[in-house]
Amino acid sequence: MNRLLIAAVLLVTACGGAAVPPATATPAPTATPVPKPDRPEVLLATTTSTQDSGLLDVLIPEFERRTGYKVKTTAVGTGAALALGARGDADVLLVHAPSAEEAYMKDGNGDRRLLVMHNDFVVVGPATDPAGVKDKKVSDAFRAIAAARSTFISRGDNSGTDILERSLWKQLGIAPDRTWYVESGTGMGQSLTVANEKKAYILTDRATYLARRSSLQLDVLVDKDPLLLNVYHVITVNATKFPRVNRPGADAFADFMVARETQGLIAAFGVPQYGQPLFFPDAGKREDEVR
Repeated sequence: MNRLLIAAVLLVTACGGAAVPPATATPAPTATPVPKPDRPEVLLATTTSTQDSGLLDVLIPEFERRTGYKVKTTAVGTGAALALGARGDADVLLVHAPSAEEAYMKDGNGDRRLLVMHNDFVVVGPATDPAGVKDKKVSDAFRAIAAARSTFISRGDNSGTDILERSLWKQLGIAPDRTWYVESGTGMGQSLTVANEKKAYILTDRATYLARRSSLQLDVLVDKDPLLLNVYHVITVNATKFPRVNRPGADAFADFMVARETQGLIAAFGVPQYGQPLFFPDAGKREDEVR
């Protein structure tokens, strides 16, 4: 029987068949599973600009993939985001109102505050530019809008944008007249829609404007003024003051936002679609180095 079996094998081999079972293929390498954190949910309170621009749609899935955490996002104005943190109702904040952030930290509500990125604010309005603000400094543009009583849309929501806008009117000693000054009480994207419908002027962050530009008939009329710098920080909520805060999750998100790979994603965001970045990475810089 052994001789017959050997002969059969030789016959198959001579006919070009596979005499020997094929070697077992080496399995393709698989990604090392990320250990599931003990508390996997991270509560992020952030500004509407990071959501309306689409940046969070890029960063959050990457954070979740790398760390195993799951992010629950609340996108509101910076003032509302800071208020959530001040009640311990968020784990980590991504906001853009430095003066309000500094007060928040002074009150002991935050633990770590890290510089992440910047872009800028712009004044947009109808191409007809009824107040003649094009290429003026922002202070002169606001004066011209008030003098012409041209419709101006304010967010009126204590967001970072709203805080800057109100501070500019205050510096100029102008109390906007409600006959031409309209508060939308909503986020940046919706406020731009209102301005578009009313053919009005509005202060907006450039990222949200670019993300919505195709649906708007509003042009950038005022920009590149140092007063319009828009700086973002990530802040972890003080887990000693608020024990329910997910400190490991908050720290993981803060570390992710300033990591080199994430800063690269921020630098590239928007370039394919708009021909320019929507945000500029700043991790590791001093505050006075941001331009």
